[in-house]
Amino acid sequence: MKDDKLYLIHIRECIERIEKYTTGGGKDAFLASTLIQDAVMRNLQTMAESTQRLSDATKEAHPEVDWYKISGFRNVLVHGYLGVDLDRVWIIVERDLPSLKRAITSMLKERE
Repeated sequence: MKDDKLYLIHIRECIERIEKYTTGGGKDAFLASTLIQDAVMRNLQTMAESTQRLSDATKEAHPEVDWYKISGFRNVLVHGYLGVDLDRVWIIVERDLPSLKRAITSMLKERE
């Protein structure tokens, strides 16, 4: 079993990659580029998988994060990939990832 800190670092790295892929062009660039879409969705999937590997204790200590929704979204990306709504993905990137990044950064600071 890996240490939660490694998963938290990995989650943050996935978020930072998504930020890198989506900075500058905004939603229009995201919707126009299958390359950006693939990169973002792959990192969302990987990030969500890492959240599932966090210990129950870590998740319980941070109820401000909707771990259940993240897990559910991962299942949509993996199993329902043909029905993924790109507008919904963009909303997640724009609205949800910044607060998740803040929460993950806070969790990492607690472990210093």
